[in-house]
Amino acid sequence: MNRRISLEMKARLMEKCISWLKCNGPKQEETKDVEKKEATSSSSSQTTSSSNVSAAAAAAAIADSPIGSVEFTTDSNGLEKVILRGPRRSSAEVLLYGGQVLSWKNKLGEELLFVSTKAVFAPPKPIRGGIPICFPQFLNNGMIERHGFVRTRFWRIDLDPPPLPTAAPCSSYIDLILDEQDRWTWPHKYEFRHRVALGYEGELRLTSRIRNIRPSGKPFSFTFAYLPYLFVSDISEVRVEGVETLNYLDHLQEKERITEQADAITFESEVDKVYVLTPTKIAILDHERKKTIELRKDGLLDAVVWNPWDKKAKAIEDLGNQDYKKMVCVGAAAIENYITLKPGEEWKGRMELNFVPSSYCSGQLDPQKALLGV
Repeated sequence: MNRRISLEMKARLMEKCISWLKCNGPKQEETKDVEKKEATSSSSSQTTSSSNVSAAAAAAAIADSPIGSVEFTTDSNGLEKVILRGPRRSSAEVLLYGGQVLSWKNKLGEELLFVSTKAVFAPPKPIRGGIPICFPQFLNNGMIERHGFVRTRFWRIDLDPPPLPTAAPCSSYIDLILDEQDRWTWPHKYEFRHRVALGYEGELRLTSRIRNIRPSGKPFSFTFAYLPYLFVSDISEVRVEGVETLNYLDHLQEKERITEQADAITFESEVDKVYVLTPTKIAILDHERKKTIELRKDGLLDAVVWNPWDKKAKAIEDLGNQDYKKMVCVGAAAIENYITLKPGEEWKGRMELNFVPSSYCSGQLDPQKALLGV
């Protein structure tokens, strides 16, 4: 399907970026420079044919901004994407297909997300890697396709999103929207808004808002999950802290409810667990790289931990036989208890990933303290 960002949309996006910089830019002189670039870009566009205007030109006015930039382009597979750039070499890439983050780099330019060596970039197939969104169901726990349908739909750029009152300051962001594309699959009137933001320290923030836009009638219920595929040096050198002593549903044992006995999760075989009532902060430690990813969440009580190991990896068509060694899925979710929205109600969930350049000491993330966000 050929979906291109229109010139009108580019212009409106650039206008929004300039307006945001005027309100948030650190110096008046820098804002003036941005306005000059905007005028230059606008003038040159009058003499440039529309066929030669790239999506990236929409964000040219803020490309040199010290607080970040937004670029619109197309990847090698013909899928449109948005590139968010932050301080130094930090960045994030978001596909409009699936609203899926496929790349997240820290301020050193190091890639922190994993994409399968056999990933398929051909809609309507899902893309294995990055951060897929699962809605309105997780796995096959429902009547529709596995993990729901939003990860295989084309999102629109939201040019006029309602404000996020609790949004933290960020260097760059993009708002996407998906609404009522699948009433034949999921017969409800909904609106799904999704913001991807890059913070001043290179942290990645995902915020999703789902609203029941039916004026009256029945409520609807759903489950939800962010599933980050995190890149690791060697899965045998990885541990997950912050969920010890908690209950989990083991999908390898028919969702049997079990209490975690280990001090931390380590990986020596296949792991497929949903931890319930988890703390607001979880840490994923990569001892070989001496690096840690902090996961913080809000509105999402559960946490998914998954690695297929060798046997399952060979059975997954779009995953390389050795890929399991370089990835682990640890994500924020709402799975055990359904979220129910009455007409007019809205739910919001948020996940933040933060890179820490040195490993925690074992046991630093006490679950009771983490529940309080400390």
